[in-house]
Amino acid sequence: MSVPPVLIPSSMQERTDHWFARASAALVGPIPCRAGCSHCCVGPFPITILDVQTLQEGLERLPPSSKTLIERSASEQVRAAEAAFPQLIDAPFLDNWPDSDIDRLVTQFGTTPCPALSEDGLCRVYAHRPLTCRSMGIPTETAGTVQGACQVQTFVPVLRLSPSLRSEEEELAMQEADALRRCRETGRLGGEEVLLPFGFLPEPFSRREAVPSAL
Repeated sequence: MSVPPVLIPSSMQERTDHWFARASAALVGPIPCRAGCSHCCVGPFPITILDVQTLQEGLERLPPSSKTLIERSASEQVRAAEAAFPQLIDAPFLDNWPDSDIDRLVTQFGTTPCPALSEDGLCRVYAHRPLTCRSMGIPTETAGTVQGACQVQTFVPVLRLSPSLRSEEEELAMQEADALRRCRETGRLGGEEVLLPFGFLPEPFSRREAVPSAL
């Protein structure tokens, strides 16, 4: 089954990129993200069905050889994940998974590189990467505590973003949630989140359950 044709609002990706650029500049140096740094491109993580659609668009723009290479790598990763967690075979969606199970899966495959990661540490679908990838690198803040976003940042100063930038971050998250809600209302997929490798499959959900037609 194909991904429903309900897109991320056209400005969301650009707004996320713009937010990241301003947030990075506001931190005056602590963000180590550079071309070729791929510390956050290793290990599976959840992406949304909107991200899947964006990845599929990116794959279609690649040379056939590159597209085939990525799809082959993704298929191998999906088979490995399904072997370790058989519940993925019929239902790839992670929405109802306990956090502990997701943590076990992420830990078990924590050294697996993203299917789109090239040997030189660059993303082959950079212009079509998921929203999570677009915002990765900015330190997170929970209950007033700021932490580095990746292993590299544990060795650099971590500053606090301004309330206005954090407020804009929350607004972007709400915009994404609204797009997901509309996607679920018009589509027949059985969830909102899947593991990253599923997003690169030729037919991401062709073998999987969909929401019953009554929904």
